[in-house]
Amino acid sequence: MTTDLRNDVTEIVLAGLREAQAQGNLPEAEVDDAVVERPNNPEHGYLSSTLPLKLARQMRMNPMAIAEQIAEQIPSRGAFERVWAARPGFINFSMGATWFQDQVAAVIAQGDRFGHSDVGAQRKVQVEFVSVNPTGPLHVGHARGAVIGSALAKILDAAGYDVQREYYVNDAGNQIKLFHRSLYARYLQLHGRDEPLPEDGYQGEYMSDLASAIDDGRDEDYLALAPEDAVIGIGKIGVKRMIDSIREDLNRLGVEYDLWFSEQSLFDSGRYVRAMQIIGEGGYIEERDGAVWFASTALGEDKDNVLVKSDGSHTYFASDIAYHHDKFEGRGFERVVNIWGADHQGHVSRMKTAVQALGFDPDYLTMVLCQMVSFKQGGELVRASKRSGNIITISELVDEVGVDACRFFFLSRAAETQMEFDLELAKRESSDNPVYYVQYAHARIAGILTKAAEQGIDHSQADLSLLIHEAELDLIRKMTVLPELVEMMAENLEPHHLPHYAQELAGAFHWFYQQCRVVSGIEGEEALTRARLKLCEAAKTVLANCLDLMGMSAPEQM
Repeated sequence: MTTDLRNDVTEIVLAGLREAQAQGNLPEAEVDDAVVERPNNPEHGYLSSTLPLKLARQMRMNPMAIAEQIAEQIPSRGAFERVWAARPGFINFSMGATWFQDQVAAVIAQGDRFGHSDVGAQRKVQVEFVSVNPTGPLHVGHARGAVIGSALAKILDAAGYDVQREYYVNDAGNQIKLFHRSLYARYLQLHGRDEPLPEDGYQGEYMSDLASAIDDGRDEDYLALAPEDAVIGIGKIGVKRMIDSIREDLNRLGVEYDLWFSEQSLFDSGRYVRAMQIIGEGGYIEERDGAVWFASTALGEDKDNVLVKSDGSHTYFASDIAYHHDKFEGRGFERVVNIWGADHQGHVSRMKTAVQALGFDPDYLTMVLCQMVSFKQGGELVRASKRSGNIITISELVDEVGVDACRFFFLSRAAETQMEFDLELAKRESSDNPVYYVQYAHARIAGILTKAAEQGIDHSQADLSLLIHEAELDLIRKMTVLPELVEMMAENLEPHHLPHYAQELAGAFHWFYQQCRVVSGIEGEEALTRARLKLCEAAKTVLANCLDLMGMSAPEQM
């Protein structure tokens, strides 16, 4: 039996069901899952199946009777200390100490692969996140989506999917043209020209800084060019520099991408034309009021949506349709996950409708919406940036609290919930700070193992049957959760469980450390010392893997 216990028990329950049916004790029924969960009450076992409750109506039997028949086919021996039916229709499993002891060696043998699985079967998954217009610096509102996206990609990779991390660069359309003109205006102002910014132009101080930086290193004198050529020339350089700045900020946050995808490439490659053609052939394009519309009401939407405005410019929605056609048809992704801000709520339904109009299953597309983040310091909300006066940039936040705290705190709440980021707590070096609490557990274990090695203690051949203390077994129980947790998070796209699990695991270790002296130095306890060192090594492995999945460091000392 492997460390991925829930999957093993699922197969055992289904096998027990089939045997009870073969003996004629239960009728035939369609079953695809044994519904194995961890009970909240330890008295109900280590794992429990609710399959009998699910089968009761189909079999027209009392669920308790079904549970008894299945449990009878599962022997209470080997890994199982006890298997029993419980009202109103559960099959409960408690594990023997031997099974838990065996997991210590199994964890160490798997090393940094512990927690990984092949459930994804290398199916192609794309995770697109952040994808902010390259028209300004990233602020902390973008940081939450960046951290959630990068952690989710790591989790999907650990679950055996073929994952691509992608940033969609909006380098086409009216906002980019407006950015070009705004930057050119700032450039002219830099040279003493009385040039007003365009209406609704980009007015941030960063635009003046960008114009100055381009002027200092320019290869071209944009004053000497015709205005239309100068706008395009300086605009392209400005966009490239903004993308480089965004990439640098995200790298500081521990976020990297496999591909930076250009919106303009959709038009250059003909992908946009092809996507519009497919929708038109399906009868979902209409022309009225001088504009081109996606007839989404024909697919159940409340209203139709504009694709091309009356002035001939395409909408972001039109580009998004072409982009998703490229994802599914062009690159063959079997699952696409878009991580967007909460302001995109109204875009979710129409995007799924567009995917359907393109000929793909809309369930292949999932949107994760990240709610707003507020910041608190000293009990008060922080609204201003030290640099710009109106936003807090990602770089400022990393400088303030560090990468690890940023990632842990942003991951600690579900994406769809609003969160409050306590800057003061994130910097505190005490057990009150969950980041410190988790990382200190790893560092403490590293210190124990280093001290033991300096004393010449070799624990490689430890007798793990000596691990019988409740604190030891509790730590092992918590360690064995990681594989099934990774699969659950990958299935539900919920990385926020990781920080909570990390705290529980660290808590289990700290309790073990308080209850059980690892290197006792007492004559006659050498074998127990070696067993506990082996347990420490396994716990360190699981903690390190958990921190890695969150994109955090695992310090050896603090």
